[in-house]
Amino acid sequence: MKTMIQRPICKTLLNWVLLVILFIQVSCTGQQSETGESDLSVTDHFDPKGKGPSKHTLAVWENWKNSLPFDDKRDFEEQQKGFIAAPDFRQIKNAEGRVIWDIGRYDFLLNEQDYQTIHPSLQRIATLNMGYGLYKVTDGIYQVRGFDLSNLTLVEGKTGWILIDVLTTKETAAAALKFANEQLGERPVRAVIYSHTHADHFGGVRGVINEDDVIVGKVKVIAPDGFMNFAVSENVIAGNAMNRRLFYQYGVLLPVSPYGHVDQALAKNVSSGTLGLIAPTISISKPVEELVVDGLRMIFHNTPNTEAPVEMNTYIPEKKALWMAENVTATIHNIYTLRGALVRDALTWSKKISEALYMFGEEADVMFASHHWPRWGNERVKEVLRSQRDAYGHIHNTVLNLANQGVTVNEVHNVYEVPPSLQKQWAARSYHGSVEHNSRAIINRYLGYWDANPLTLIPMSERESAPLFVEMMGGAAPIIKKGRQLFEEGKYKYAAELLNKLVFAEPENQEAKDLLADCYEQIGYQQESTSLRNSFLAGAYELRNGIPGGEMPKSVTPDIIRAMSTETWLDFLGVKLNSKKAEGITFKMNIITPDNNEKFLVELSNSTLSNLKGFTAKNADLTLTLNRADLNLAMMGVKTFEDLLKEGKAKVEGNPQILAQLVGMLDEFDPRFEILPGTKKNKFQAPNADSGFDAPAYIED
Repeated sequence: MKTMIQRPICKTLLNWVLLVILFIQVSCTGQQSETGESDLSVTDHFDPKGKGPSKHTLAVWENWKNSLPFDDKRDFEEQQKGFIAAPDFRQIKNAEGRVIWDIGRYDFLLNEQDYQTIHPSLQRIATLNMGYGLYKVTDGIYQVRGFDLSNLTLVEGKTGWILIDVLTTKETAAAALKFANEQLGERPVRAVIYSHTHADHFGGVRGVINEDDVIVGKVKVIAPDGFMNFAVSENVIAGNAMNRRLFYQYGVLLPVSPYGHVDQALAKNVSSGTLGLIAPTISISKPVEELVVDGLRMIFHNTPNTEAPVEMNTYIPEKKALWMAENVTATIHNIYTLRGALVRDALTWSKKISEALYMFGEEADVMFASHHWPRWGNERVKEVLRSQRDAYGHIHNTVLNLANQGVTVNEVHNVYEVPPSLQKQWAARSYHGSVEHNSRAIINRYLGYWDANPLTLIPMSERESAPLFVEMMGGAAPIIKKGRQLFEEGKYKYAAELLNKLVFAEPENQEAKDLLADCYEQIGYQQESTSLRNSFLAGAYELRNGIPGGEMPKSVTPDIIRAMSTETWLDFLGVKLNSKKAEGITFKMNIITPDNNEKFLVELSNSTLSNLKGFTAKNADLTLTLNRADLNLAMMGVKTFEDLLKEGKAKVEGNPQILAQLVGMLDEFDPRFEILPGTKKNKFQAPNADSGFDAPAYIED
């Protein structure tokens, strides 16, 4: 068991889990220092190799500025409506004094200055997302906005607050509730409603309620059926890859700057404090279900397989107030989230919005959500519901129309067009998703990645094919020459196509990487979607400087570990198994957890680790028995298995060396694996790298 002490199996497997389901912010120049102060002038590029907008990018900027309906100011009026007060602070700190939220970093957006490194439509919503403080939605309903990626909504019940979604972290949620109580009068929290399974909607729960009050029934926690399973499991199996990819989609490494990170589409960014989870006490399982919560009648509308695997809208008839969760906000969302996840069902999403329109929208006087600002007046509510319903429905139907005419997954993003009537509606613009990657997602959902060209069934990797392309093009010099010519002509995608081949063929060619980065940067400046902007600018950053260093978080949250099923953990063990190391090794192992009456048969054969819930092997090589509550301690690294054995909390029958053998066959995933060639070997360390990564916060899609 000595090997197990040195490298506890659960801790090494699960230390990364917080990164998987949580968004990571990096301490980096121009982003946030330890005091939360920005050390970046907005007039200066944060990267010495960075460039301003080219004349071609300026022309694109001018075209968008002149063609979009900027004279429609209703969103600005609605964003300001109901404002009660703003706090006298713009930072929130944790108990140790570290800044975990700082909206002040984005104050350059309040200067009423046009930044031509930002798509004018993106700057518009980035400015709208600067709303900060307490707002009245309607009589008895309030929101605290600008304290995190999501809003904290407070509804007056008969005896206290009903909170709908509770931000990402304990610190921001506690600060938001405290500020609201100071302004409105303190009330006890009687219920918390989780609208869906993304942690910026549940992670701050321990900042607003105590679990003891939930256990004794003083506080209800309400969520859609299946919440606990999807809250943890959605991002586990491919978690390390998702974590690395979010560096691009969310611009984790980008400094806050007009040249870098300006917004996260749903709000400014995400807090980096302490995430928690308290299990629901009431699950909403019917398509439409009515409850009286602290004296207030609420109608819950389940909308599975929309923005999240499980999600629900809520209608409050007494107030004619419609809560649309994250199904309808101020942006078209991701049908395919670039960090990775199952492709969402755009048709179902459209239909669920239509259901809300005809069940509740015909009488609703106000519509509000977990992000952005409310819409007031019945006609306005119906207008926004229809525009988003039709945006998801149109992209679904028209892309499949094109696919049925032979347009492929690799062509559709250049063919599909949003109808002009929707392009003129701000509520149908794509800030979080993008028309380009969402259109490809539709085909991928129905037909998969293959474009029906036989060659692409078994394509060569770019690292394999690029050297041949470079050889046939005459080597690096003519490629760089042509790349520069195309760059000067503003043909950035053409230039990037050529330079990408050269970079994959010659990963150490910094001249090629810098020129490719210049192309990426201009493409990024031109994007309306934060997902696309961040991805291109992050790629440019890594091509120029390498993958920044810094220490990764080492802790996991007890709530998340408790919520993870044993089966999910065992499934991930199978993913971690190094097939070559396992060649020729076989065993059968039983795992029994008496406190929750679970048992598992774990078998290694043919270099494959399988598990079967509810079964045990009579001839097992090892049987490990311990309560799941004690297994949680090992998962969190609080106890080793030897500790548990010595304390009599675990027992083994058979060969205990199998556990050590299994550990030795598991791969440790690198959370900074190389995406663009020649970036991993660069020894560049981000400024303030010795301070490492900020404490985690959540990935929201």
